[in-house]
Amino acid sequence: MKKIFKTLVAIIGVLTGIFIILILAGILWMSVSGNMNAKKFKAQAGEGVSTLNAEGFSYRDLNKNGMLDIYEDSRRTVGERVTDLLNQMNLEEKAGLMFFPPVSMNKDGSISEKPTLRDPFSLMTAGTSEMLFGKKINHFNIFTGTDKRNMAIWYNNLQKLAERTRLGIPVTIGSDPRNSYSNNPLASAFAGDFSLWPEPPGFAAIGDSVLMMQFADIARQEYLAAGIRVALHPMADLATEPRWGRINGTFGEDAALSSRLTYAYIHGFQGDSLGAQSVACMTKHFSGGGPQKEGIDPHFPVAKGQIYPGNNFNYHLIPFEAAFRARTAEIMPYYGIPMDQTSENVGFSFNKEMITGLLRNKYHFDGVVCTDWGLISDVKIFGLMILPARARGMEKATPEQRMLKIIDAGVDQFGGEMLPGMLIKLVREGRISESRIDSSVRRLLRVKFELGLFDNPYVDPENAVRIIGNPEFMAAGEMAQRKSIVLLKNSRGNSGNILPLKKGTKVYLKNLDPEVAKKFTIVVTKPEEADVAIVRLKAPSMHIKGTGLLGRLFSAGDLDFKGKELNQILNIANHVPSVVDIYLDRPAVIPEIASSSKGLFVNFGANDEALLDVIFGKINPSAKLPFELPSSMDAVRKQKEDLPYDSENPLFPFGFGLNY
Repeated sequence: MKKIFKTLVAIIGVLTGIFIILILAGILWMSVSGNMNAKKFKAQAGEGVSTLNAEGFSYRDLNKNGMLDIYEDSRRTVGERVTDLLNQMNLEEKAGLMFFPPVSMNKDGSISEKPTLRDPFSLMTAGTSEMLFGKKINHFNIFTGTDKRNMAIWYNNLQKLAERTRLGIPVTIGSDPRNSYSNNPLASAFAGDFSLWPEPPGFAAIGDSVLMMQFADIARQEYLAAGIRVALHPMADLATEPRWGRINGTFGEDAALSSRLTYAYIHGFQGDSLGAQSVACMTKHFSGGGPQKEGIDPHFPVAKGQIYPGNNFNYHLIPFEAAFRARTAEIMPYYGIPMDQTSENVGFSFNKEMITGLLRNKYHFDGVVCTDWGLISDVKIFGLMILPARARGMEKATPEQRMLKIIDAGVDQFGGEMLPGMLIKLVREGRISESRIDSSVRRLLRVKFELGLFDNPYVDPENAVRIIGNPEFMAAGEMAQRKSIVLLKNSRGNSGNILPLKKGTKVYLKNLDPEVAKKFTIVVTKPEEADVAIVRLKAPSMHIKGTGLLGRLFSAGDLDFKGKELNQILNIANHVPSVVDIYLDRPAVIPEIASSSKGLFVNFGANDEALLDVIFGKINPSAKLPFELPSSMDAVRKQKEDLPYDSENPLFPFGFGLNY
């Protein structure tokens, strides 16, 4: 048996070695080809843009013809400028405008032309010059970044390169949220130097529209300093299905609360109208992605559709109606299939009744509609399929059929894709009219002009250093973290309530930094030596079969603590009075923990010092639950995915919260 085991270990070692060699060889090949492609596509670049004068008026000669064109004239209306530029664009340039792929950046702020292990997302995209000059693309999504100065330098380098395209159309950079203190590794990677605030459910727990607008205004300033001009948020989805893995991006399950915060959020980013100091919001995920059957997210092919057993479809529209009142510039539909809500069960971006019928015709939304990322093509690395296209209801269709369906539905832009050649082919074959393309291009250009990108697309790197994550902004985020912590239990003992703890209390810690705790009190290393234990936890999650590697980054499955993990928690609580804090990226089922603990908190993104400030009474907790905490998994299974606060006998109801 030992011999067989050793043989198996040896085989696994060899296979692992071969796999690593293949990965490194693939990266080397992509690096070499990236350099060659960069040289090839940069050869297509023209001259840079000069600033000229015409009768005392200074303008940027974007098309390098030595004349003042209407689209170069900031004195003209946005409509006039859009029409003039549209008339100068060829089909290739129009098609390129309709794609929004990821782009990578080098650590030193230089342009990335090849993949690097430092940025895994670079393996899933093309070199910058190839996308700019070869594919004529000028909307890009950034994931990870670099430090704030080099981020601004990279952005300027990118705009300088974009000037050398035929018409000098500036680049628009978009980003997912970058300002959350989070346990999610993706969110943490995005944050970098930016100020750190609670996640959206934390703002819902605070419930203050003024604070929501303050946050959005601060995030706007930081985005603007870095050159990010489209916020791929907020999420106006409602957390009516507690198992859904994206609840940490929502404002909870109450439509009225979500509406108030959504409106304030968009207003803080955009202002009264889009302008040179605005960041455009792409509100998502129309018409509300919360009611997923069993909470399984439609990122994954094992999803079972968006369902409405409570006949509550319209409830999920309420926060989007607030977004329309706030004049959100853009909308992103979700991957999911709104089961049996229209004449065909296809994902929202493929669904003409949802996009043209509901969004365009009923709500008269004439802004940009962009698909969620990756609806047409599979994500491949080294020719191997990593993620299948999220073409829900259209899995058996060809990529061209999917593209046709999306265009026909009324969508303007393809998120996460870089397939302008396919779109050009469909137009030249007469399967899509160029006039249909023009209607989308108009909307996309209008946002660029309204944001002032044609007149001055550049940022000041030193201003980025001053603005992003400055002490004032960081302090505001820190205070919001504290305000968002919800107190659920404060047991009375012989000497009164356990909380707030007194300085000098001997504490045993689990999952807290002892160096931080030592600023507050005495830290001991054994439970039996402690007066109180402080335990930090994360809401339970499990990996759903069929969700692959990406599924490990999503919370999913049952909401209750089980087995060894639960026993360890209860064992501590049985030996020493315990204060438990749980990070909720979605609701948790915690009857045993609630019963055994003396003090119980939940948070939505808060660091150790923020929590300890509340535990030791520097901050009096005042936040309220933005969603209910069910009493059992049986109650979770019996509740209806589309209805808010409907589980039987919740352990803690929506809106519950104590103070000292």
